[in-house]
Order: sequence, then structure tokens, then C-alpha cells
Amino acid sequence: MQQATGMEGSRMHKRGWSKIGTLGAVLALMTLAACDNPAEDAAVPPASGAALGAGEGPPPIPVMGPERRILAFGDSLFAGYGLDPAQSYPAQLEAALRAKGVNARIANAGVSGDTTAAGLQRLAFTLDAQNEKPDLFILELGGNDLLRGLSPTETKANLDKMIDELKARDIPVLLMGMRAPPNYGPEYQAQFDGLYRELAKSHRVELIPFWLEDIYREPELFQNDKIHPTAEGIDRLVASTIEQVEGALPQPAES
Repeated sequence: MQQATGMEGSRMHKRGWSKIGTLGAVLALMTLAACDNPAEDAAVPPASGAALGAGEGPPPIPVMGPERRILAFGDSLFAGYGLDPAQSYPAQLEAALRAKGVNARIANAGVSGDTTAAGLQRLAFTLDAQNEKPDLFILELGGNDLLRGLSPTETKANLDKMIDELKARDIPVLLMGMRAPPNYGPEYQAQFDGLYRELAKSHRVELIPFWLEDIYREPELFQNDKIHPTAEGIDRLVASTIEQVEGALPQPAES
């Protein structure tokens, strides 16, 4: 089990890994479906040297400017299940941003098994526990709702309330979307897939429509449980999303 980091640490540890398998079935189904259609696979450039930690390419740009605080709030995909804490998506994203010269500090508030309802319950506590207000809040939840067969209406309502709370605190949001597999039926799939775009539009927040897009067709980028990305998979996700994360960061206030 991996423990989440940041000010939420002790509370998250008590929650533990309650549903390791919930999110996995979605990823496994998507991976298997993609394997039946190899022609759809596109060549993907390797992750940047900063994300890989390989030291390749030009030297990193010196970190400059005021510290940019990011709170990464999600489930096991953020918590880094099966990996060293330094290999989690939030940790690798921080390293990659800093290699680009962005003075980023990311607190990992990922808890395995969390549904949107569980996330809503701990949101205010997590925000109140921060020493300073985040400059950006990355919201990654919904996969466990999907695997538990919860109504997309319920999932959307919970995310809607979370974004309302964040807006009330004047915290910018980047929403990380998920996608339902075809076997859930076209009606459910359309409702679930559409809820992220609808929320992003209604709240005017930034969106990555399906943040696992770059790896879900490649089973070798998942651990043996076929649920959680490998370290290489995380590198790929960082490389494919870093520009959107950087773009979602508000410009620092003039001193």
C-alpha cells in the first residue's frame, strides 16, 4: 500500500486501499478492446528527459519565479499504487515542470478506491489543511464510480459540488476526464463520457477529456494487475499532459 503525501497524509492513510480493483476493470477492458484494433495505435514520442529522469537532451531550464502550488486530488492513479512515491504522477509531474523552469510544488492528495462521493467528503478537510491556497487544483475522480455502476448523474452531481467549493475559494481547477468502455452500453457510455465536458463548459474550468488516452491501448505500460500504470506509463502520461497542466496554471500575480 502506498501512503498519500501532503497535508492530507494521516487521514488518507487510515482510508487505505479499499477498492484496488474497482478502477482496473475499466482500464483492462479498454486495453483489451484496443488490442483488437492495432491499426488504431499511433506512434507516440517518448517522454521528455525531465519526466523520465534519464538526463537526456539539453540541460533543464533554471527554476524561476514564485512558487506555484498545485494540489493533485484523486484516486489510486494519483496515489501511485505499486510504485515508489517519487514515481507517482504528481511527483513526476512536479519534476517535469521544474525541469522546464516552472517553480512548481505539487501535494499528492490521491487516495485509492475513492469515489466522487468520498472525494467530496474529504475535500474541505484537505483544502483547510493546506498551509497556503493552491494556485491550481487537479481533480481526478470518477473511475471508481464507473466500476461500481453508480449513476453518471450522481457522479456529475458530486463533481459539480466539488468544483463549486473550489470556485467559492477562488481556486482554479483542471478536470481530468475518464471514459466508459463500450460494454456499459451506448446510453451509459454517452452520459458518463459527456459529464466531464459538460462540467468543464458550465463551470468554465480547464479539461483533459481522457487523461489516460496516451497509454490505455498499451498493456505493457500497466503493472501486472492491469490496473495501475508502470513507471514508464507514468512517464508517458506526464509527457502527454504537462503542456495542458502548465497552461492551466494562472499567471503569477505581479509583485
